[in-house]
Amino acid sequence: MHPVRKQRLLVVLAIIITSSAAVGLITFALRENMNLFFPPIDIVGGKAPLNREIRLGGFVDKGSVQRDSNSLAVRFAIGDGQHSVPVVYTGILPDLFAEEQAAIAKGKWDGTIFTATEVLAKHDENYTPPEIRDSMQKMNGPKPAMHPK
Repeated sequence: MHPVRKQRLLVVLAIIITSSAAVGLITFALRENMNLFFPPIDIVGGKAPLNREIRLGGFVDKGSVQRDSNSLAVRFAIGDGQHSVPVVYTGILPDLFAEEQAAIAKGKWDGTIFTATEVLAKHDENYTPPEIRDSMQKMNGPKPAMHPK
């Protein structure tokens, strides 16, 4: 093989190997940092990894919130209407956290209980903070009542 061709072949191979390694590393990094959450049906069904940090999303089950009177520990369940996952969290819960409201918990699932390190409460797109709602009502005045004809 001619020395110039051999040198070109080595350069092309080096470029291919380097770009393949870069694509592989980028793919691995993106896969590890995805912010998707598992619904309760996937956690109960065994589709979620054990003892690895994941996110659990669903609705806080009605009547499931139990607060410890001596600490910031809270026990509650996140469900989807059919399945429920028990959650333990120590810390201050967000203001919007309430029963029957959407929440996402970040933590680890050990097969029986989800130990959360962070809890995020979600609200629907129709939410308006009370201060803004009150100021809008003051600016616009009370709405006239509709009278049937």
